[in-house]
Amino acid sequence: MYYLGIDIGSTASKCVVVDESGNIAGKGLYASGAGTIGPRAAVDAALSDAGIAMDDVARSCATGYGRNLLDWADMTLSELSCHAKGAGALFPTAKTVIDIGGQDAKVLRIDEGGRLENFAMNDKCAAGTGRFLDVMAGVFQCRVSDLQEYDAKSTKVVSISSTCTVFAESEVISKLASGEQIADIVAGIHESVAERTAGLAKRVGIVGDVAMTGGVALNAGLRGRLSRKIGHPILVSNLSQLNGALGASLVARDAFFSGMGAEDVAETRREKPTMCKGCR
Repeated sequence: MYYLGIDIGSTASKCVVVDESGNIAGKGLYASGAGTIGPRAAVDAALSDAGIAMDDVARSCATGYGRNLLDWADMTLSELSCHAKGAGALFPTAKTVIDIGGQDAKVLRIDEGGRLENFAMNDKCAAGTGRFLDVMAGVFQCRVSDLQEYDAKSTKVVSISSTCTVFAESEVISKLASGEQIADIVAGIHESVAERTAGLAKRVGIVGDVAMTGGVALNAGLRGRLSRKIGHPILVSNLSQLNGALGASLVARDAFFSGMGAEDVAETRREKPTMCKGCR
């Protein structure tokens, strides 16, 4: 039998299927999140990748921003717990996990079993999140994935002082108008996000090893700047963006073998992230 985890974010849907041993059998990612066809598309992709049908899935678990919108999942669980569980599997030595999502950023402290011990989260504003980087890429008329290439070409850091996404966007436009190079502005943007994220990490208490998950983890420019600010190398995986879905699939597997039902799973519920008016 197989076990399915789906992480429904604000900007992307991720799905992972594991077998009875906890090995990844299939995975899917769709660049649309809650309230779209994204969740179904991600599930279909993961099932196809595993070469199975939904009838072969013994238990499913939904997590993420849109988890409560999914009516067919057997259980739901907070993304905090699922990210901790996934990181424990992806990075067995990690004690600190940094995740920058579409609309929030979080830092987790986990134990050796991938259980959540402590966390800090920025979920009230888009500043310092994937959405912030999306807006900045829009100003430069490039893809978010291009930002790390610009950073690699920078010769200096152009400071971005605004912490609000809207004000930062105006500041970036002003820097461009004054003749600053895109690469140097991108370096400043990455420094700003790294500084904000490092502040979250220090609130939790940074203990090595440190791992980074979420799509932003694949941005080598930002990751390098964050590593220097926290004083630790950062572990990363090509599966980092699927970490929450992996954790959810492992939770589903564990629940099946332990005989737990949805009502037995402790969920940490919180309000959906809100953003300042201009960041929407």
